[in-house]
Amino acid sequence: MVRNAVRRRLRHLMAARLPMLPSGATVVVRALPGAGLAARASLAADLDKALASALRRAQDQ
Repeated sequence: MVRNAVRRRLRHLMAARLPMLPSGATVVVRALPGAGLAARASLAADLDKALASALRRAQDQ
């Protein structure tokens, strides 16, 4: 039940961030065990941080 709730929250958060990704990009979002207890704002901040890092690495290649 918690796993599905986290998945729904992350899917919703990620949908709002899709326009910032390059066309054709593939992103895998993996929730760590503590994500079930995290507030939505915390999940959003962590997701933004991870996406920013991934985009920087993609540009460096």
